Amino acid sequence: MSENRSTDAPLTVPLHRLAHGRTGDKGDRSNISVIAWDSAFWPLIQAQVTPEAVARQFAHRRPGAITCHALPRLQALNVVIDAVLDGGVNDALNLDSHGKALSYLLLDLPVQVPLALADRLRPAD
Repeated sequence: MSENRSTDAPLTVPLHRLAHGRTGDKGDRSNISVIAWDSAFWPLIQAQVTPEAVARQFAHRRPGAITCHALPRLQALNVVIDAVLDGGVNDALNLDSHGKALSYLLLDLPVQVPLALADRLRPAD
């Protein structure tokens, strides 16, 4: 029996279907928490929301150092992004390059989800 790749292939969905986020800032640093909606998603989030993936998602903002701190008991990550706020809230000339805008950008990150977990995803917009 041959393997049917089309039905075995994982789904690619935005991170917000697996998690929600909270954001804070201090100076030119943004802290974005990524919190799993379901415990089944925690391993996927840990494996795919990496500093490299975050750097690609934020490339147009030219971020500095990026670190991801795992909080397993909360099934959450604290993603810390340096030099991403145009010098900080008080120095920035734009309306809102911090806060929710950056969490929404991270929550738009494409992630792979096995078909077996598809029924646990939050609905698409």
